[in-house]
Parts: sequence; structure tokens; C-alpha cells
Amino acid sequence: MPVLHTPRRDVRLLLVLLAAAALHTLPAAPAAADEPGWTAEPAAGTAAARPGGARPYFYLEGAPAAVLEDRLALTNTTDRERTVTLRGAAAHNTADGAFAVRPAAPAPAPAPGGGGAGAWFSFGAGATVKIPPRTRAVVPFTVTVPPGSPPGDHPAAVIATEAGREAGVRVHLRVSGPTLAALTVEDVAVRGRGAAAVVAYTLVNRGNVALAPELDIRAEGAFGEVPGRGPRAVPVELLPGQRVELTEPWPGAPVLDRVRVTVTVTAPGGAGAAASASAWFVPWRAAGRTGLGLLGLGGTAFAALFLVRGRRLRRGPTGGGAYGGPSGGPGATSPAPEHELTGASR
Repeated sequence: MPVLHTPRRDVRLLLVLLAAAALHTLPAAPAAADEPGWTAEPAAGTAAARPGGARPYFYLEGAPAAVLEDRLALTNTTDRERTVTLRGAAAHNTADGAFAVRPAAPAPAPAPGGGGAGAWFSFGAGATVKIPPRTRAVVPFTVTVPPGSPPGDHPAAVIATEAGREAGVRVHLRVSGPTLAALTVEDVAVRGRGAAAVVAYTLVNRGNVALAPELDIRAEGAFGEVPGRGPRAVPVELLPGQRVELTEPWPGAPVLDRVRVTVTVTAPGGAGAAASASAWFVPWRAAGRTGLGLLGLGGTAFAALFLVRGRRLRRGPTGGGAYGGPSGGPGATSPAPEHELTGASR
């Protein structure tokens, strides 16, 4: 018996066929971007461990003359052999507070201590590592703290290089001994106006440990307290002996006022400092337009006064006789002469 297709059933069948055709004609998903092909990270351990044993960085501490040991894991995720070169590097802050490491020193190697904490690292025969395809290599290394090294933090990193690509792993390295958390705030200034106003300041780590500062900005104007910026963390790890220049947006800056801005910075360990600066906020464009208007109004008033004076100067002597007769008639009395505005009589 033939099967009858109603119009609604035909429409459903057509939609199914179109969907199947679309599945065959869709373009293939683009291939994933080329990955570096290898990774570098601390080998699994207990120090600073996350769940599962993974460590985000190395943490090493020892007294002067101590030899500290740890291991770096290199993983080759590709199907070809990789050759990776390892070195240690001292770390520092850039001018805007970013974390950076010293570049590789040219041969010959610097004298001991000349490269900072980066010169304390040794990879022995593992300074150059050949990693077979799909293989994980664990490379031991040592950090030898020189005798007489000052106590405190000596930030560094392990740098792995292959074919122009570098990967760094942070090393929080501390030499045992007294620690001091200290900082200063310098060069406070207000730049820009309105919504573009910012508070510029400089932080200097005067101690021997890395600091995570917290910032508080308060402002006092001629009419009372001005909204500033409440306490907030500064997105910078301030390393010992480093100086960074930072700015903080100030969207609540006044339009017309003279304010005194105070920047207060604190950090764990008892470090704290404050510094102030004064600034004028004047809407110069509005003031300029107002000044031009006043100047124009003054010019108009001066011109009107000049016209009135000219009319009075051109007016001749007038008046009648003593008894109201025509001027100059018999028995008439001459009127008193009219004087010029200069005061000189005719």
C-alpha cells in the first residue's frame, strides 16, 4: 500500500535532509596553535606544594656557605628531540614594577658573586639537556650560598632556553639571618585632571625581604576631605633594594579645589611609610571662557562711556536771558559759561 506524505511530514523530512547535508559540508575545525613543545617546572616535592605535589616555584633557604639542592622537571610533548640549555639568573623589578631577570652573561663567566644570586646556581653536566620525544627529564641542580652573603631574600629564577624560546621558574631564595621589612614613599605628584587624574608615586624597598605593599590614598581640600582611594593591594612584588614608579587612577579628583594628597603604604612585617603633595585643580577652559566674557563686558562699558563723553563735548553753550528772553537781547544777562570736562574755562 503506498505511503501518503502530508505537507507537514514533507517539511520535516526536508529539514532532516538539510541538517545531514550541513554536517558533511561544515569546514573542519582549525588546528590548534603550535605549542612550544616543552615545559619547565619544579619537580614534585613537599616544599611549597600544591594538591597533587605540584609546586608553583622553588623555595630554598640556607645559611652562608650552605649548598642547597633541588630538581627541575623538563617535559617534551612533541615527537622530536629537544635540546634545552639551563642557567640561573638574578631577578629584579623593572621601573614599572614587573618581575624580570638578568640576561645571560657573555663568556667568560663572571667572577663568583659578580652575577648576583644567578651565579650561585650549578647544573653540572645537566646545563644542556637532550630530551627524547614524549619524555620527562628531571635535572638536579645546586645553589651554593657564598660565605658572607647578607641575610634576607635573594630573588632568582631558573631559565630554560631552546631555539630562542625561554621559560623561567621562580626561585624564592633566602639566606638565613635577621630580616628587615622597610620601605619609603617618594615623589608623590598628581597628574592629569578630571577622570584622567592619577596619583604618581615611587616605592623603594629599604629592607632585605620582598614586600607585598598595600596602598591608601587620602586627600584634604579647602572645603574638607575629598574622596580618595581606599586601601587596596598594589599589584607588585617589591624586591629588596628595588625602586619602582607607579601611578594610581583617581576618578574622584575635584574640579575646583586645592588639595593635599597623602599616600600611605604598608606591608606585612611592620613596613610602612607615607608622603604627601599639594595640587591645584582649576578648570582652566571654563576660567578662560569666563575671563574672555569679563574682558568683553569691560570693553563694551568703556566704549559706552567714551560715546557719552563725546556727546557732551560737542554740545554748545545754551540758555536764556535773565528774565527768560532770548539770549543776547537788550538787558539780557549772559549765562555762565559751560566748562569742558578738563576743567579749563573758555
